[in-house]
Amino acid sequence: MVDQKSSVDIGGELHNFARQLYPICRSITGNGIRETLRQIGERIPLKVFEVPTGTQVLDWTIPKEWNIRDAYIKDASGNRVVDFQKSNLHVLNYSAPIHARMTLTEIKPHLFTIPQNPDWIPYRTSYYKENWGFCLSHNRMLALEDGEYEVSIDATLEYGHLTYGECYVSGQSTEEIIVSCHACHPSLANDNLSGLSVSTFLAQQLLGRSLRYSYRFLFIPGTIGAIAWLAKNQTNISRIRHGLVLTCLGDSSSFHYKKTRRMNAEVDRVVEHVLRHADPNATILPFSPYGYDERQYCSPGFDLPVGCLMRTVWGTFPGYHTSADNLNFINPESLAESLQVCNAIVHVLENNRYFQNLAPFGEPQLGRRGLYPSTGGTVPEVELNARLWVLNLSDGRHSILDIAERSGLPFAPVNEAAELLLRNGLLKLVEAAGN
Repeated sequence: MVDQKSSVDIGGELHNFARQLYPICRSITGNGIRETLRQIGERIPLKVFEVPTGTQVLDWTIPKEWNIRDAYIKDASGNRVVDFQKSNLHVLNYSAPIHARMTLTEIKPHLFTIPQNPDWIPYRTSYYKENWGFCLSHNRMLALEDGEYEVSIDATLEYGHLTYGECYVSGQSTEEIIVSCHACHPSLANDNLSGLSVSTFLAQQLLGRSLRYSYRFLFIPGTIGAIAWLAKNQTNISRIRHGLVLTCLGDSSSFHYKKTRRMNAEVDRVVEHVLRHADPNATILPFSPYGYDERQYCSPGFDLPVGCLMRTVWGTFPGYHTSADNLNFINPESLAESLQVCNAIVHVLENNRYFQNLAPFGEPQLGRRGLYPSTGGTVPEVELNARLWVLNLSDGRHSILDIAERSGLPFAPVNEAAELLLRNGLLKLVEAAGN
């Protein structure tokens, strides 16, 4: 089982999977995202959906499909001075095809660089306005000499499909937790591949478990993919109880969590609790309608309880959307820890239940049940403290998370105490008051 492996082994596997996907030239449509989904589908059962070009999805329209085979700029000697084969970031993503000879002066309006970081290649896109262009380091552009060049982008923009994938993990209930990540960026390790890797491995670990909720893992193109999925699944939206967008989980920063639009959804409380105990330096951010696909799930018409879990916040690390967001920027230890935090969040969501104390008048005699040390016995203080808190607050109105928060204890020992007291006939499982 994957979840029985050591953190070191899992971290290595996560990083290797990111390395495997790194060379693929992904975009919001096309064969790059299909190949990415194919490789994810080798690890988890994945159902792939295709939405035709021109399909109306909410206020958007599925664009033409983009595929690219090669691209370059050649100098007068035939040398490739900009080469797509060396980095798929070298081409403006969604570039229209072109093959022409032109001067450097004519080419320059179509060149994109980062002057303040002159050795990095930027990642730029033109999804919804037809254009062509090349991205290169600023130093490389400065080295280009005046003269005539051959410019070639061997690409197609044709009627086709937008592609996304789903992995459904069935639980006891049809109520769902969605886990979403964007699968549309090319060779960007933290902003794309870290979320893909952690999501894939989390799904792999949940398969075969006895689960309370059902889980739907979404591997989608950013923005337009989430909008297409929402448009195609409006009749099932009422099943969603919790959700997470996963991204930027491979760097060494402390965690950041952006709350749902509701700001006080159960998933908000759960993630905040898990991070408080897992990473004291974690930061909880308020909701804002700017960011990743949480802004689609949290749009007012849907208002789904979907937050966003990250390490460094998108756009705030220097190499964001550049060639510096490479495999050296993410590390196995951070990926493994991110997966561990996601598992902890799942554990709390799965076990956050309500109980009723069956002996509420006075403290029940735990000693005769072997649940209380008679002479300073071997029951650790945390375990005993958790049992007493659970007994005191199990009135059908306080969940296990409520009790953990009130007591200041981590969720796990409080949940274990509830299970122990349930087995000993001191608690019964109930629905939440008002449900």
